[in-house]
Amino acid sequence: MNVVDEGAGLEGLAFDDLAAALRADGVSTAHTLPLFRWLQTGKPAEFLGPLERWIAARGGVKTDLEPVSETGSADGTTRKFLLALPDGQQIESVLMGFPGRFTACLSTQVGCAMGCVFCATGQMGFRRHLSAAEIVAQARLVAAILERDHGEKLRNIVMMGMGEPLHNFDATMAALGNITDTRGLNIGAARVAISTVGHVPGILKLARHPKRYSLAVSLHGATDEERGALIPINKRWPLAELMEACREYSAIKRQRVFIAWTLIGGVNDSTEQAHRLAELLRGMDVHVNLIPLNPTEGYDGREPEWGNVVAFQRILQDAGLPSTVRQRRGIDVDAGCGQLATRRD
Repeated sequence: MNVVDEGAGLEGLAFDDLAAALRADGVSTAHTLPLFRWLQTGKPAEFLGPLERWIAARGGVKTDLEPVSETGSADGTTRKFLLALPDGQQIESVLMGFPGRFTACLSTQVGCAMGCVFCATGQMGFRRHLSAAEIVAQARLVAAILERDHGEKLRNIVMMGMGEPLHNFDATMAALGNITDTRGLNIGAARVAISTVGHVPGILKLARHPKRYSLAVSLHGATDEERGALIPINKRWPLAELMEACREYSAIKRQRVFIAWTLIGGVNDSTEQAHRLAELLRGMDVHVNLIPLNPTEGYDGREPEWGNVVAFQRILQDAGLPSTVRQRRGIDVDAGCGQLATRRD
């Protein structure tokens, strides 16, 4: 019996699967809890000596990501990490500080297949999925840095880094299962947000997943024509199908869906488009996050004028739709929403 995905890293295994792996090789399952805790948090464990041969035989030595660079934002609360994966590929993760809390923004893929025109990751194209272990390793690294430098525990996760989390559904769910396990990093499921550009099959699977993670859907257009010009996969999963999936998610989970709308000057920031969005979302349990466009090298769109942002939000609020203008973090170091990317060699 071999329940381990060889080479993927033991930290990608759920607690019960780790116990099964030990049992299958005749190793006492009494080691499961301290081994799992070490794999998930990276904190020293004296017991490892007897298990070193077993860990090596399983190809499951911790997936420690090698920091290539770390860049701090002028806001003093945002830090971006460029991390090398075991195969030489690279990803970016971000630690963001807000009043009373810190949030880690994690990646789920190297690049992205969704091709959103204003997103630096989408401009890279798709290279590969991350394993559950590689996703866990980001959280472990950021949590350790936060505790070392600020004496704080990581309590919030957003799956809004590089990649489409629901395109890499199984690895993302496996990683989050471990990240939210009380025996590991112990981050509450309610403090985890998963962002999607509208991967309808993934939304429907997430609706039936036992954990109650928050769902954030990137919309950016209230008609198929407008949205399709920004988000190519709208042609595969058009707005009517996406909205129905969001309604089904809310009905099953009995929780609100967060709608992300990147405001692009002269493209989707008009009062007419705000009214169309309000009509599209009528009767739905949603909260709209308005995000002024962050610049990327591959897209020549411009930020909206502030007056347009205020007018857009007022129309939504008058229609009974709660909305927030997203705080902009790390823009000066390309750590903001839609700015994460790595260079192709």
